[in-house]
Amino acid sequence: MSQPPSSPADRVASHALKERVALVSILASIAITIGKGAAGYATGSLALISDAAHSLVDVVATTLTFLAIRAAHRPADDEHHFGHGKFESLAALVETAFLFILSGAVAFEGLRRLTTGEGEVTPNRWAVAVLVVAIVVDAWRWWVLTRTAKATNSEALAADALHFSSDLVNSVLVLAALGAAAYGFPQADALVAVGVSVFIAVAGFRLARRTVGSLLDAAPKGMADQARTAIASASGVVSVDEVRLRQAGGAILGEATIGVSRTLPQEDVLAIKERVAEAIAGLAPDARLTVTTRPVALDDETILERVMLIAARRRLAVHHITIQNVGGRLSISADIEIDGQTSMGNAHAVADDFEGALRDEFGHRTEVETHLEPLEVARLEGREAEATLVARIATAIAGHARAGGTVTDVHSVRVRATPSGLVVNYHCRVPGDMTVDEAHRCVDEIDRLTRIELPDITRIVGHAEPARV
Repeated sequence: MSQPPSSPADRVASHALKERVALVSILASIAITIGKGAAGYATGSLALISDAAHSLVDVVATTLTFLAIRAAHRPADDEHHFGHGKFESLAALVETAFLFILSGAVAFEGLRRLTTGEGEVTPNRWAVAVLVVAIVVDAWRWWVLTRTAKATNSEALAADALHFSSDLVNSVLVLAALGAAAYGFPQADALVAVGVSVFIAVAGFRLARRTVGSLLDAAPKGMADQARTAIASASGVVSVDEVRLRQAGGAILGEATIGVSRTLPQEDVLAIKERVAEAIAGLAPDARLTVTTRPVALDDETILERVMLIAARRRLAVHHITIQNVGGRLSISADIEIDGQTSMGNAHAVADDFEGALRDEFGHRTEVETHLEPLEVARLEGREAEATLVARIATAIAGHARAGGTVTDVHSVRVRATPSGLVVNYHCRVPGDMTVDEAHRCVDEIDRLTRIELPDITRIVGHAEPARV
C-alpha cells in the first residue's frame, strides 16, 4: 500500500507533481503519434498504423487524465461531501472504453487483411527509428508514471502507466513485424496487428476491472485487513467490529466500528479514537475514517464498577454501596442523594428506575435496596466565622480526637457561616496502616460528637491523612 503525503503542503506538492507528469505525458503522446502515423503511412504497415492509432488514444487518455487530476484536487463542497476523487476513476473508465473500441477496429482490419491477402508493407529506416524512439519514450513514461502513481496513490496515473506498458510491448511487436516484412514475410504485419489488438484489449480489461471496482466502492485489495490489524493495536480498543473502506482518487475513505470498555469516561473514549486515527495514518496518511465506538462489558468488570456505571448514566450521586452474596443470591444496597426539595413521589420513581436497571444488569432475582438522602443542590453563600468560634470548634474536635485515642494532629480547621448553619472542614491524621473503614468510623464518631456539642453545625467534613512516620 502506497503512502501519499499527509500534510497540506505535501498534498499541494503531490498534486503539482501529478499535474506536471500528466502534462509531460500528453506532449510525449502527441509527438509519438505524429511520428508513428507518418511512418505507418509511408510504409503501409497496418501494425504501425494501428500502433499510431493506439498512440492517438493515448493523447486523448492522457488529456483526460490531466483534466481529471485537476478536478479531483478540488475540495469537498455542498454537493460532493467526500470530495472529487472519483473524477480520476471516471477518466480511467473513459480511457478503458477507448481501448476496447481501438482493439476491435485493429483486430477487424488485421483479420480482413489476413483473409484477403491485402496490405503490402515497405519497411524503411525512418519507420525503424520512429519505433526505437517510441520504445525508449514509452519505457521512460512507464517508469515515471508508475513511480509517481505509487508516490501519490493516483488511480489516473496508474491507469496511464498500465496503458503505456502495453504501448511498449506493442512497439516492440511492430518493430518485429517490420523486420519480418523486410525478410519476405508480409503476413507478419497483419498478424502483429491482431496481436496488438489483443494486448490493447487485455490492458483495457485490466484497467476496467480496477476502475469499475473503484467506482463501485470496492475496498483496496488487502487494505481492510491491514486497517483491522492497525486499529486493533491501538491501546484501549477491545474489539474491531467493522471496517469499511473505499477508494476515492488518491484518498481512502471509510468507517470503522470499535468496541471500548463501557466504564470509560468520555474523554478516555475520545483519546482512544485519536489513537485509532494515528494508527490508520501510519498505514495510509491520506485515509479519512469515521470511527464509531460501541460500549462493551468486559469480563474483568467488578460488580461495583457496573453499579457505578449505571448510576453515572442516570447522573445519580450514589454512595455506601454494599454488595453481598446471600445464599447464592446477589444483594445490593446503596444510598442515593436526591435534591431535598424533590417530592417523595418523584424521588421514589428515580429510585425505582435505578433499582430496575440494576436488576436488568445482574438478573431479576437480585435483591436491591436503596436509601434516599437529601442532596443540597443550592449554592450556599458563606462567610468566614469569627475567630473565637473557630477556636471553640477546633478545641472541641481536638478533644474528641484525644478521647478516641486514634485520630491525632487536628489542623486546618475552617468554619463558614451560611444561611443553613455552620459548615466545618478540617484535616487530621490516622495511622498509615489503618484501613479506610476503620478511619471512617473514627472520623465519623468525632463529627457526631462535635455536632452534638455544637448543634449549629449543619455540615462537618473531616479529611484523614496518614500519620507522618
